[in-house]
Amino acid sequence: MKILYSILFLFVFGQTTCFSQIRKTSSNSFVLKGVVMDEQSSTPISNVNIEINKGDYTTTNLEGRFAINAVIGDELVVKSDAFSTVYYVVETKEFVTVRVRQIEGSGVSKVSPYRSHDDFITYIDSAKQFITKDAKKSLDYVTKALEANTDKSTTLLQKSMAFETLGDIYMFWKIYDLAIDNYKRSIADQSNPSKQIKLADAFGKNKNYQEALTLYRVLREGSLTTFQEVLVLEGLGDTYKATREITKSVSNYQEALEIARAGDMSNRVTNLNAKIADAYAQDGNTSEAEDYYDNTLELSKRESTKRAAEAKNTVADYYNSSGDYEKEIQLREEALDDIEVIGNMSIATDDVSSPLTPQRQNYKIANAFIGQEKYKEAIPYLEKSIAEADEKEDLNVEKDARRKLSEVYRDIGAFDKAAEGYERYVEVVDELYIKKEQEISQATRFAREIAEKQNRIAGLENERELNASKYKLAFENQELIETNNRTQKWIIVSLLCIALLLLYAAYSQFKNIKQQKFANNVLALKSLRTQMNPHFIFNALNSVNSFIASNDERAANKYLSEFSQLMRSVLENSEQDFIPLSKEIELLEIYTKLEHFRFKDKFEYIIDVDAAIAITDFIIPPMLLQPYVENAVWHGLRYKKTKGHLSISFKKIDHETIKICIEDDGIGRVQSAAMKTEHQKKQKSKGMGNIKKRISILNEMYKDKVDVLIRDAQADATGTRVTLLIKKD
Repeated sequence: MKILYSILFLFVFGQTTCFSQIRKTSSNSFVLKGVVMDEQSSTPISNVNIEINKGDYTTTNLEGRFAINAVIGDELVVKSDAFSTVYYVVETKEFVTVRVRQIEGSGVSKVSPYRSHDDFITYIDSAKQFITKDAKKSLDYVTKALEANTDKSTTLLQKSMAFETLGDIYMFWKIYDLAIDNYKRSIADQSNPSKQIKLADAFGKNKNYQEALTLYRVLREGSLTTFQEVLVLEGLGDTYKATREITKSVSNYQEALEIARAGDMSNRVTNLNAKIADAYAQDGNTSEAEDYYDNTLELSKRESTKRAAEAKNTVADYYNSSGDYEKEIQLREEALDDIEVIGNMSIATDDVSSPLTPQRQNYKIANAFIGQEKYKEAIPYLEKSIAEADEKEDLNVEKDARRKLSEVYRDIGAFDKAAEGYERYVEVVDELYIKKEQEISQATRFAREIAEKQNRIAGLENERELNASKYKLAFENQELIETNNRTQKWIIVSLLCIALLLLYAAYSQFKNIKQQKFANNVLALKSLRTQMNPHFIFNALNSVNSFIASNDERAANKYLSEFSQLMRSVLENSEQDFIPLSKEIELLEIYTKLEHFRFKDKFEYIIDVDAAIAITDFIIPPMLLQPYVENAVWHGLRYKKTKGHLSISFKKIDHETIKICIEDDGIGRVQSAAMKTEHQKKQKSKGMGNIKKRISILNEMYKDKVDVLIRDAQADATGTRVTLLIKKD
């Protein structure tokens, strides 16, 4: 299970009167009117709280009616102590009718059919409120909701709500694979376009582009509201842009833009202008890109100060990439003013990774001046960036700003200041390294907790379904007892039970033997993987140590950055028997790049993947190829006097089989064995030994999935060729 390891838990909710007033005066706002009434008697209900999320507030009058300022895309919140909160996304300017069901004998109302006044719905509503603030707490509430109904018959609607909420949680925290799984389960119980749009969005963000395109196309053929149609077209544009089909991307964006303009959806109009500009910029069409970026800047000013600042930052990034530093500096100066206003309005974010922070904007302005070789003008902005970053403990920006300031002083000849700045830069790098280690530890622990909660939720769902089956079976047995002759029933039931018991006993014995054998193999695989990771980490850390020992700090920093990516992939895959071939190739590319970084004077390498291979269709045991590459580098190429070559190729044999060849022209196995010390000869290679055992066990479990052949590459026993055959199923 792939879990996101770099999750940040900083989110600030803020809302002031000033912000509300700015929003109300938007030219795109309108008065949304509606009524809240009893479902059966159509009696109006008064004194119900009506509000727009982060916006206006009102209550229903004696006739149950309300009027409130809103814009398309807002979330309408209807709540009262008498019933659970109702949420409704404003998609049109039409009159809204909220029908509720009267609670018998209470004189108050209860939402129907979408909200139920029991513990299940209470916990689901609580989970939704914590989605953006605390993922673990939000998951806890979903778990409690399912626990509350473990002994009850849960409706399909409730199950669908629970899994949709889980999907929303994982989607917000960018754990897209889990979001996809839960959206699918929600749709299986109760499908609607809104959930399918969420699933398509999750497919796109998880890089399942073809699945996303297929679902968006199906949605376009169905019945959609105007707002949903805009979302579908925008999703198609996003997906085509990700696959670099810019013409199709722009076409869908523009169609969505026309509909959004007609429906007065101001927020979508601004976003779509920005996305069209990004697409044109990606395609190198600068004139069109600048026109749409100008539109984005103008439209964002009509929405809010924060939206305007975001747009200016986006457009400034574009001008930076195109080398127009004067325009970039102007926009970032304006963005800094907006950020100051946002801070005074108490709606600023404390997320230091956000681009809307003074330290990041000042750093980028300084970079723009440096790009123009205006070093003295850049110095004040770098100093401001350092001061802001130090105050807000933004070590990433502080590190970059101090390094850049040291380089600027060096370039203008102020070597004393350059040396002083570099010393402080080194200190910040050390602080950042310690902080990153802590973040990795916290993220690993968080990932483990998320996995445990997801397994707990799945277990509760299975338990509830089992209980429901038991209740149903008991009811059917009761009917059978009442309608059949007792004597005949007991004879038939007795004979049937005896036969079933005999069959069950035979089946159970067979199944237990098979499961025990499978469990033993699984345990053995886990043990081997447990040995594999420390062995791999130890070898990789030796490389880091060599850079540190040689005082090559830049190389060590660069190596550590690449090594952290590799460790993340290794940790993500460490609990799985098989992973997609694409992930193994990605891991292998990073590892080979790291080894080449250390031994660049010893060998060159090439990784060739046959374009005919559908790498997402094949799966492979994790860390299967790395030990062979490691042996090639450390025992073959490293000892070669001349520069060697390492070739890793993936070829398609047929629809069900691929061949992987790892070949080097090193000293060969014979010479390598001869060069080993007496101590080394006594030690067997743990990496190769583990791989052989893993392949043997996996082939036993999965019917000869992996074949391995190791031979000398040349007739003179130099070089080594490792050939692996991987089968799809």
